[in-house]
Amino acid sequence: MTDLYLRIYDIVRKIPSGRATSYGAIAKFIGSPKGARMVGWAMNQSHSFSEFMPAHRVVNRFGMLSGKHHFPGKNIMQELLENEGIVIIDDQIQDFENVFWDPMKELDMDFI
Repeated sequence: MTDLYLRIYDIVRKIPSGRATSYGAIAKFIGSPKGARMVGWAMNQSHSFSEFMPAHRVVNRFGMLSGKHHFPGKNIMQELLENEGIVIIDDQIQDFENVFWDPMKELDMDFI
């Protein structure tokens, strides 16, 4: 596992329950604004950890559950988000702008 993935996982662990962020927002925070796919790859790898990783809280820039097929079961990602009070319709977070957690605003830049 790379140091970069470890930094991404540290950020993902900070996303509060009931909130979600995007792959791109995390990439921008770590200084790689075009690295959204890399963040997605890190989320795919996170499923191999025994420690809980709230990867379900990371979605695409439109609030779509684009990574849902990487979770076990058909609707696990949606169920996890709904259990936190997030409304999902047709694989998209509703009212995403109010659910959105922006690490640029929520975390100190010294965090990375």
